Amino acid sequence: MTALFVANRSSVLIDGAAVEGLQSLAFRVVTEREDIRAVGSGERVDVSFGLRTVQGELVVKSATYLLDTHLAQQSSFQLVANLKKDPAADAPRRTLSFDDCYVEGKSFGMDAGGSAITTYAFSATRVREE
Repeated sequence: MTALFVANRSSVLIDGAAVEGLQSLAFRVVTEREDIRAVGSGERVDVSFGLRTVQGELVVKSATYLLDTHLAQQSSFQLVANLKKDPAADAPRRTLSFDDCYVEGKSFGMDAGGSAITTYAFSATRVREE
């Protein structure tokens, strides 16, 4: 059965503090790999896996001073996303915990008809699903 999580019921915390104005959270797990070639052939015979990291983005209306501080100080933080379908006690839930996160970049945009949007790029050592 598929669990449908809803953004307006879910929350994202940085070091235990809620991220106000959060528009989106996206991440991907990246694993280094190297193909092992067969001698005298153009085919691979095996794959060697290496470092695994997490790369993500948080998009926030206006800005988040907490993330700005982590960027300036190059300090680590923990990000926790509590995903929910609805407030019922038996509703599907999932918690994603991102460990040893660092803000790697920041971009800012504003147009004439809308609000300011800041995108924070971050990396994490791992993501755990509970």
